[in-house]
Amino acid sequence: MGRQWLHAKRAIINEKKSKVAGKMTKEITVAAKLGGPDLTANARLYAAVEKAKKASVTRDVIERAIAKGAGLGGDKSSLEHVVFEGYTPHKVPVIVEVYTDNHQRTAPEMRVLFRHGVLGNAGSNKFLFDHVGLVEAHHPDAGTDLETAAIEAGANDFEPLTANQNDDIPEDHAGARFITERADVHAVSTWLKENGWTVVTSELGYVAKQFPELDDTQRAEVGEFLQAIEDHDDVQRVWAAVK
Repeated sequence: MGRQWLHAKRAIINEKKSKVAGKMTKEITVAAKLGGPDLTANARLYAAVEKAKKASVTRDVIERAIAKGAGLGGDKSSLEHVVFEGYTPHKVPVIVEVYTDNHQRTAPEMRVLFRHGVLGNAGSNKFLFDHVGLVEAHHPDAGTDLETAAIEAGANDFEPLTANQNDDIPEDHAGARFITERADVHAVSTWLKENGWTVVTSELGYVAKQFPELDDTQRAEVGEFLQAIEDHDDVQRVWAAVK
């Protein structure tokens, strides 16, 4: 029984690794499709490739994903960007970004995932979020002045990030999420990389304007709801008004 349990546990771990690698590959494809295949000119692609390397995604897989996204060669990406808006249990606004090659399959599956919440129409809750640029990065000097870095990089604001909040940030490093104008994501990412920072995420995203009050039980229920959505193969990003 013990050995069977061990095999089952390994299978679960391998499945999770495979799913994570699949999402990383899709992110590379999307980044290349939106910003081109040049890593030096595409901050989102650079961050996606670096994250994939850390997760042991092979070079061949990465290169194929870039080529597919950029439309190089015969294998072109057919991914469609779809945004779903709604509410979790306890009325927490949420935006779900999906990249899918079959919208007719994904839409019903989203409706099932939202069965304990509310799936709204397009535009039903985007006004509750700011659509901004987001750059997450860390610096080896734990005493780095985050406010100064944000100002010099050209960001509008920043939030400290710890290893508990982002697994890509080492324990002894200074970590931050820099909030930028949408057009400034690449410039901010470039400044950070040139000044000793390691950029782990560079993208456009949504930041909630207000956060509903939740008790511990409600927060756990919302967390389970969001995790189920994030686990869907086509879901690339989930933005929710949860602190």
